[in-house]
Amino acid sequence: MQLTRLLCATVFVAGAVMVPTGVAAAEDQPGVTKGPCQYTETPDDPAARPIRLPRDPAHTPSHGTVKVKLRTSQGPIGLTLDRAKAPCTVQSFLHLARHGFYDVTTCHRLTAYPTLKVLQCGDPSGTGEKGPGYRYKDELPTDLPDWPGDTTGTRKVYARGVLAMANAGPDTNGSQFFLVYGDSRLRPNYTVFGTVDLPGLSTLDTVAAGGIEPTPEDPAPVDGTPTLTTTILHAR
Repeated sequence: MQLTRLLCATVFVAGAVMVPTGVAAAEDQPGVTKGPCQYTETPDDPAARPIRLPRDPAHTPSHGTVKVKLRTSQGPIGLTLDRAKAPCTVQSFLHLARHGFYDVTTCHRLTAYPTLKVLQCGDPSGTGEKGPGYRYKDELPTDLPDWPGDTTGTRKVYARGVLAMANAGPDTNGSQFFLVYGDSRLRPNYTVFGTVDLPGLSTLDTVAAGGIEPTPEDPAPVDGTPTLTTTILHAR
């Protein structure tokens, strides 16, 4: 199973200016930052909240860690972001946190499969379909252990306490992230950029114990909206 962020397409109506076939108007070209991270606007997937592109310095900070505290309606979740593992991802996450993008947002997805136990957050719309209006490249892990019993080497352990980015395919990182509350089996297609502290894991355990909201189609779901509404009140 993949942790994907569904993309919503927006239809743009052409204006009065005629553009030759195969040639895009300059103003229709997505903006791209000039640094190594190349944060790229996504006009067909606009931001859930207004936010500019992150700074993209030529020398992206790639050493040390940064502490971020998520104050949620279910308890605190402390994060340690690792610049060395994923400098562009950490830079983007801090940009979004500093500008209040994550404030008063609801974690929209809880999974409770035997091999996938995560809480997914980071979409201000609360639907799992939106992001910050830009995307950026993957910074995929190369040091994850193989899942026990997997002989192909394609399934890795995203261990309890891992913080990683959700995506909708290669190089489509935005604002959505997931917090692992139990060892999970995944392809190494998701950027790992930090860890969750012990109080944060306790908060995640509380949310997980609350279960997932049943639906008429599935009275005992293992993937869906957490029964215990988990709102990030602010990220600092």
